[in-house]
Amino acid sequence: MSLGRPTRRLHLWILLLGLSTWTCNTTAAPPLPLDLDDSRSALSIGEELERSGHWLDAIQHYDQAIDRWPDNEDLKYGRRRARVHFRIERRYADASFEKSLVAMSRAEALDLFDETAARIRANFVEPLSYLSIVAHGTESLYIALANPEFLDQNLSGLLTAEQRKEGAHNLRKILREQYWNKPVHNSQHARQVVLEVTQHAERTLKLPAAAVVMEYVFGGCNALDDYSGFLTADRLADLYSNIDGEFVGLGVEMKEETGNGMLLVNVLPDSPAAVGGLRRGDRILEIDGTDIRSASIDDAANRMRGPSGSRVRLVVRRDAERRNWDTVLIRRAVVVKSIPEMRIVDQDQGIAYLQLAGFQKSTSRELDAALASLQAQGMKSLIVDVRGNPGGLLTAAVEVLDRFVEEGVLVSTKGRTDDQNWTYRAHREGTFDMPLVLLTDGDSASASEIVAGAIRDHRRGTIVGRKTFGKWSVQSIFNVGSDNGLRLTTAKFYSPNGHTLSKVGVEPDVLVELPNEHTVAYRSNQFGDKESDADLDRAIEILRQKGRGF
Repeated sequence: MSLGRPTRRLHLWILLLGLSTWTCNTTAAPPLPLDLDDSRSALSIGEELERSGHWLDAIQHYDQAIDRWPDNEDLKYGRRRARVHFRIERRYADASFEKSLVAMSRAEALDLFDETAARIRANFVEPLSYLSIVAHGTESLYIALANPEFLDQNLSGLLTAEQRKEGAHNLRKILREQYWNKPVHNSQHARQVVLEVTQHAERTLKLPAAAVVMEYVFGGCNALDDYSGFLTADRLADLYSNIDGEFVGLGVEMKEETGNGMLLVNVLPDSPAAVGGLRRGDRILEIDGTDIRSASIDDAANRMRGPSGSRVRLVVRRDAERRNWDTVLIRRAVVVKSIPEMRIVDQDQGIAYLQLAGFQKSTSRELDAALASLQAQGMKSLIVDVRGNPGGLLTAAVEVLDRFVEEGVLVSTKGRTDDQNWTYRAHREGTFDMPLVLLTDGDSASASEIVAGAIRDHRRGTIVGRKTFGKWSVQSIFNVGSDNGLRLTTAKFYSPNGHTLSKVGVEPDVLVELPNEHTVAYRSNQFGDKESDADLDRAIEILRQKGRGF
């Protein structure tokens, strides 16, 4: 199948980490108080976080509370509500959303809703009714009417505060009494329901029709799994950049730390940021004169975007040196390597190590070059590190496995339609039959799990570390509208022995327990202190024993 950018009717097969990608850009929520033994108190804390607009903290709090009280429906709905609020605010921090989607005419927006709903109905891995899609859109709009960002963006200067409050209350009442789980029988009926809601919204609150319809477009996707959703033009472009392994920017990966700016969790080698002296652990406090210490990750990312050759001024804080400094960086193309690091870790035994950070178009080419280099240095056995690897292209995972598995099934996929049912087999001559160890952890997902599943089933190597993430589904990317995309789960994947381990993950052969303070930076090319990498030490020990014939 093609790996190029899709036309209107072409789609790519892509494995992504989905919802958990946004949790990588947040600070960890504090643990629940040890003396909190009442689910009602936990609910009150969550609701207070929501009232203060700390949506991610609320989501993480609810996650922990649900782990303790898994059957509490109020906690589950609180988490659902906080997630919808979070997604609403992300949309309105996305420049391409406001520029092209909210600016649509009513007819254009309704056409986009029709196309999105039809795509979901035809391609999502599980059958989904129009009723479910529309009902989730109604819920999203209902929650948006209590979201200050949504109201500020769409009603600024149109109504007094009292008029806004009364209008939002009345429109929510209409939604609750007339449209909550309203039966919807077909596509024409779905469009009619959404049209009626836009008319109520205009009369009651002067809301623009496109803003209302977008809640049905994006909110309807809340009926899907965590790995599916609507992609604005900018989000789609970012996704293709990840697939291509190249983008224009500064070459940093960062996470939001409210009040403290953007923490750099990784600085890509040879990037403008690296050349400018930025390091992992630095904090960006200002971008082009704007203080971003309390900004969202999306706002900061938007400010850092720009064409190749343009300049951006940053104020950076380095806590270790207790100083701030200004730097001017020039945006340019940055290449993201699938294999950011490789080396011989035991020269006497010929034990080699390579980190596989993602699965993209260049992965097989990079892997061949890395293996050739390591062979020239005396490689006799190999450690492949997929810790923190969130996945990528299905075909790239197959190509990696084909270098190490001589024959048999590598992975299969099964979906609702014939074009989603595939079996991939080893076929490449000249596989590497040397002893192999695979390092995994809880952030090894999707394509990483395809590799782990095949290594396990073919008994091709030893898996060391911790259980993988548990995402065993395939996403396809479809174009909708002029520049937007729709990411849908279209199939599940199965290991060579027919296992699918969604929400279970692949257990390691050798479990390595790590202390609570051990953290791994997302897609970093440094997993903590290399001198005290317990996973790597255990892998080297295993391969040394194999080399001695134990």
